[in-house]
Amino acid sequence: MKKILFLMISVVIMTGLTRARAAQVRLSTIAQIKGAQDNQLVGYGLVVGLQRTGDTQLMYPTLESISNMLSRFGVTVSPEELKTENVASVMVTALLPPMLHTGTKIDVTVSAIGDAMSLKGGTLLMTPLEGPDGVVYAVAQGSLLTSGYSHDSNEFPIVQFNETNVGRIPDGGIVVRSVPASFDVNNQIAVLLDQPGFSQASIVEQSINRQFGANTAKAVDGDEIDVQVPYNYQNNIVDFIAAVKNIPVFTDSPANRVVVDERTGTIVIGADVQVDPVAIAHGNLRLVIQKTTQLTHTAYFGYNQLSNTTTLKVTNTGKKGNLIVLPAGTNIVNIVNAINAVGGTPQDVIAILEAIKAAGALHAQLKII
Repeated sequence: MKKILFLMISVVIMTGLTRARAAQVRLSTIAQIKGAQDNQLVGYGLVVGLQRTGDTQLMYPTLESISNMLSRFGVTVSPEELKTENVASVMVTALLPPMLHTGTKIDVTVSAIGDAMSLKGGTLLMTPLEGPDGVVYAVAQGSLLTSGYSHDSNEFPIVQFNETNVGRIPDGGIVVRSVPASFDVNNQIAVLLDQPGFSQASIVEQSINRQFGANTAKAVDGDEIDVQVPYNYQNNIVDFIAAVKNIPVFTDSPANRVVVDERTGTIVIGADVQVDPVAIAHGNLRLVIQKTTQLTHTAYFGYNQLSNTTTLKVTNTGKKGNLIVLPAGTNIVNIVNAINAVGGTPQDVIAILEAIKAAGALHAQLKII
């Protein structure tokens, strides 16, 4: 069903307020210590207990997997004799944080790889999770939590909300092998920025040197800052790393991340995310945002002052074109709120954000979860 969106918004923004505000944060929020990164794990498994929403007979790998699993319990059944309505082949993924010891629990994500219609209500059987080196570091098992809902009445269309072929198991993985971590090399550690930049690297270098003394830190490039471990910390590297991560630093992008969950339609946007001029045609969304600047002459206490006033005006362009024009310095939160106010769906907003990012006009990191 086509939607015609009508929108008229006037936003008055003082020129000085459109500039991103610097914020002071802990170093740990914008950087990490080299050697302490997360490790990706992956495994192949089976989800059972589905309500006839599993893989069809066309998924022979599922049939063969069930046959192999049953043979381990002394049950011999050929793949051709099996039905897979209640079983689905899945890939299990997880992030293994550094320094976790054996027995620690981690969250896992389960995704269907066959033609299963839904994983809702299923249970993942014990699945080994391997690292890039082929070594098993964790095992996963448990009941799935899915964020969607689907109803199959053997008729079309099938009623479905959000994504039902992906689920999570909180604390569903158990670490069986820890990953060795090495932070200190020749009494030196390395700080890696989450978002590389020469300006930010210089700020971090100066902040560390103010805390521990001159020449303690040296920015190698826009991504890495090498830090010499002071003499009084050389026998206690843990305390030194903790002290480094707690150093307050300034950043020009305090809210520079947009998080999108396409399965649930959830969008989280920092309040200061800005966009450059960009034009987008998307579906039935037909808006134009125009930017005008007006000089205002003000006299007070015998002094004259000129001030800039920026006005953003959003209007419907009519029936012949689908167009969105976003001016420089526009706060994207206001744009998203305006789209939602006139009936735009989260999927519309997600598609627009991805297009803006691809065009290089979004001043933020777009993270898809």
